[in-house]
Amino acid sequence: MPSFDIVSEANMVEVKNALDTANKEIANRYDFKGSDARLELKEKEHEITAFADDDFKLGQVRDVMTGKFAKRGVDIRFLDIGSVEKIGGDKVKQKITVKKGVDQPTAKKIVQHIKDAKLKVQASIQGEVVRVTGAKKDLLQEAIALVRSKVTDIPVAFENFRD
Repeated sequence: MPSFDIVSEANMVEVKNALDTANKEIANRYDFKGSDARLELKEKEHEITAFADDDFKLGQVRDVMTGKFAKRGVDIRFLDIGSVEKIGGDKVKQKITVKKGVDQPTAKKIVQHIKDAKLKVQASIQGEVVRVTGAKKDLLQEAIALVRSKVTDIPVAFENFRD
């Protein structure tokens, strides 16, 4: 039976490269001279921490980061931006999580969309992946088109296509 997987995962190499170039720009910009503005990545937790001297500069750091993500082709819908925390004096930090995998509510919504379309395919949730199987490749391609049109809140990719 032909099948494929619906996944949602950022390319962490591109995320790291975008953060490196963003840190270089922040270090060289005149309005950040003498400030403690920077971005740090914890790769194992998929967590970015943005540091700045105040809320305005934190917003500028985020803008630089999202601009570099766009240039690198990393969808900013992968980012889950947390709340701003004060860390002493006027300095602030903000945790930004890079989402990995399809969360349960979204996976259920994808399965429901496929069932509602009455396509002759089966969709099942397997952890952070939604697997779609069908009798023919054409049916799977219809399912891919359906998911692309219906799911807009997270970036999805289609992997592991098997015949």
